[in-house]
Amino acid sequence: MSTNGKLGRKLRMALVGGGQGAFIGRVHATAAVLDNRAALVAGALSSDPAKAKASAPDYDIPPARAYGSYRELIDSEKKLPEGERIDFVTVATPNHTHYEIAKAAVEAGFNVLCDKPMTFDLKQAEDLAEAVDRSGVVFAVTHNYTGYPLVRQAREMVAAGELGEIQAIRANYIQGWLRSRIEKDDQKQAAWRTDPARSGAAGCFGDIGTHAYNLGRYITGLLPVDVSCNLKTFESGRALDDYGHAVIRFENGALGTVTASQISHGRENDISIEVDGTKGAIQWRQEEPNVLWFRRNGQPHAMYTRDPNVAWLHETAKASCRLPAGHPEAFFEAFANIYRFAYDAMVARATGEKIERVATIYPNINDGVEGMYFIQQCVASSKAAGAWTPLRHKRARK
Repeated sequence: MSTNGKLGRKLRMALVGGGQGAFIGRVHATAAVLDNRAALVAGALSSDPAKAKASAPDYDIPPARAYGSYRELIDSEKKLPEGERIDFVTVATPNHTHYEIAKAAVEAGFNVLCDKPMTFDLKQAEDLAEAVDRSGVVFAVTHNYTGYPLVRQAREMVAAGELGEIQAIRANYIQGWLRSRIEKDDQKQAAWRTDPARSGAAGCFGDIGTHAYNLGRYITGLLPVDVSCNLKTFESGRALDDYGHAVIRFENGALGTVTASQISHGRENDISIEVDGTKGAIQWRQEEPNVLWFRRNGQPHAMYTRDPNVAWLHETAKASCRLPAGHPEAFFEAFANIYRFAYDAMVARATGEKIERVATIYPNINDGVEGMYFIQQCVASSKAAGAWTPLRHKRARK
C-alpha cells in the first residue's frame, strides 16, 4: 500500500550511513521500500563528505539532498516545508555514532529507525530514551530477527499458553568470520566491530549476543532477574571478546542461556532458539526461517511452516507474510517487517492518533535500552569471574 491510509502519500526517508563499502545501509534501503510505503529521498551516507555525496547516486538520492554530514541533513530538512521534509531517519552507522545522530533526529522531531546496539553505552541509551519520551516520535530498533513470521508465531503461541509455563530458553548466535584477525587487514566490517573505541565494551556479545538475548525476551516475555557471564577473546591481540556464554535467571524461575561465537569454523549467521514449556517445546533457526518445530511428548513432532492461509497460524504471523506458502521469505522480508509495523505508528502519529509506545510488535526504544544494559551487565559479570549480576532494567518490557 503506497498511500499509507489517511496520510495519502509515501513516508519520506533519510539514510545516515550506507556509503560505498557498507553492508547494512543497503539492507535498510531495500527493506524500507519493500512494501512501497516509503521513498528514500535524502541521505548523509558517510562521515567523509566527499564519499557521502559520491555514494548518493547508488541510492538515486538527488544531489540537492545528498548531504555531507548528518547535522547538515537534519538542519536542512527541518527548514523545508512540512510537505517536503523527511518523516524519519534511519541510522546505519558504527555503534559509537548512533547516539549523537539519533538524538539530533529525535530532538528535531523526526522518527528514527536505529541499528543495534542502539548506543555506545547504557548512559547514552537512557538519555536517548528520555529524549524520545519528551518528543513523542516513533523510535524503532532493528532487532530484525523479530520480524520473521514464525518468530512472531512462536511469540503468540507462548502468549496463548500453548507451551504452558516457560522453564528454559536456549538462544545461540554462531558465526565464524572472525576466526582469524582480518581486522588487521583493515576489513571494514571487522575493523570497527573489534575496536573498543567504535564498538563499545563488548565485541561478539555486543554485536550478535544481543540479538540472541533479545530473541528470547521477544518470544517469551519473561522478565530477567540476573546473569552470570563469561566472555573470552580467543584470537591473541584482539581487544574485544569473540566468544561468550551467559546464564540468565528469570523472574518466574526459568533459566536461559545465550551463547555467541564469531570464531566457529564454517558457521555463518546461525541464530537459533529453543524454548521449553510444561506443555510443549519450540525450536526455530534463522538459516531455515520458514520452519518452526513444536514438540510434545507422546505426540508426533509438528512442523509449522510459513503459510498465511492456514487456520493455525496466529494473526500477527499472518500479517507478517507477503507470499503464499512454499515461496521462501527470509532476511530482507523480516527486516522489512520492522519498518512495516513502525510505519503504522508513524502514520498514526502524523495523523494525530494516539500510538502505543511500549507494547509494540516492533522493537522500540525500551528494547534498545535493555540491550545496552545486557551488554554492560554481561561485561561486568565476566570481569567478576561470572558473578551473578542484576539484569532487569526499569525499562524492561514483557
